[in-house]
Amino acid sequence: MTRPDDLEPDHLEPEVLEPDDLDPKEPDPDDQGREEDRWARAVLATVAEPGDRALHELVARVGGARALAALRTGHAADSVPAALRYRARIGLADPVALHELTVRAGARLVVPTDAEWPAGLDLLGGLAGAVSAPPLALWVRGTHRLADAQPRVVVAVVGARAATTYGCDVASSIAYELAERGVVVVSGAAYGIDGAAHRAALAAGGTTVAVLASGVDRAYPVGHEALLERIAAQGAVVSEAPPGRHPSRARFLTRNRIIAAMSAGVVVVEAALRSGALNTAHWATQLSTHVMAVPGPVTSAMSAGPHRAVIDRGASLVTDAADVLELVSPVGVGTQAMRRGEERPRDHLPADAVALLEALPARAAREAGQLAVAAGLSVDAAIGALGLLAADRWVERAEAGWRRVPRRG
Repeated sequence: MTRPDDLEPDHLEPEVLEPDDLDPKEPDPDDQGREEDRWARAVLATVAEPGDRALHELVARVGGARALAALRTGHAADSVPAALRYRARIGLADPVALHELTVRAGARLVVPTDAEWPAGLDLLGGLAGAVSAPPLALWVRGTHRLADAQPRVVVAVVGARAATTYGCDVASSIAYELAERGVVVVSGAAYGIDGAAHRAALAAGGTTVAVLASGVDRAYPVGHEALLERIAAQGAVVSEAPPGRHPSRARFLTRNRIIAAMSAGVVVVEAALRSGALNTAHWATQLSTHVMAVPGPVTSAMSAGPHRAVIDRGASLVTDAADVLELVSPVGVGTQAMRRGEERPRDHLPADAVALLEALPARAAREAGQLAVAAGLSVDAAIGALGLLAADRWVERAEAGWRRVPRRG
């Protein structure tokens, strides 16, 4: 297998590269070609803006190594609007150094041809928008291999950083029960709802994945450094940014598309009207992924986001993990019986008997004929129903007719 040390610029570039050469080619079957493509993608992910659709389309046509060569020589300018800007950065992105950074971070590079690549990310390729393309590569740190999640249900639980106690409690409860049932819980490792979801999944002994806007070796927020270490030990920390990269506002928003694309559903627990959680819900809507919202007090600013998600995006209201599983599980799996209130003894009475019982005053007696008229029954049906009610001690015969048995509901 070729080491990144062999991936010098001359090795990545063909001797003569003309624009006409940028036609689709069959992928190189040997290991050397695959490694060239892998680390070329790493370089491109380092120098390019996340989600650049034009660059993604070029890589999809000609492969990572040839796309990188086209950027180096200037031949990609016509197909990639940001090519000149990226070309200026390429000299700062050395594949050997990237490999060393990856090893030092205890991470691995995952590309679309790897079995570990989450298939849902490829759905981003079908979206419109200049920054909506799938990642060129992912850096993953942790024991959990992303491919392990594919046969299992993956659910994102996201929400406000400035979450309320109510929001954190609900997020914890949902994430804990999901993790107990084998669901992989994905979130963004932020304070508030994200942190509550990750901690609950870990407490349940389940698997959780944190998708960062920084490199996988950069704890952000810093206060979650210990939490991210626990996630890596029991799940995975993921980023499309290379190790060492600090987060930026733009990367937080583009990071959300990865969370949505990796998941079968997105649960918004609490969120302001303008928030990253609603941005994640927006990506999920575009991907036709289930969007779910936890209701809250109408007086709470942190519940305004979920409520608007219901109104504007058709999000499904959920209150617990059972609701979530019913929506995201395969057909026939994870369904639950219709929920009802507490059962009462009269719930099991025939309809005629219930009608008679409701027609009978609480403290007065009535003759069978009067009750039949009040209940809309024939006299024979009323007499039969009264006999059933009497046998079960709902009613009793009195001098003035039939009356309720005292102290029965």
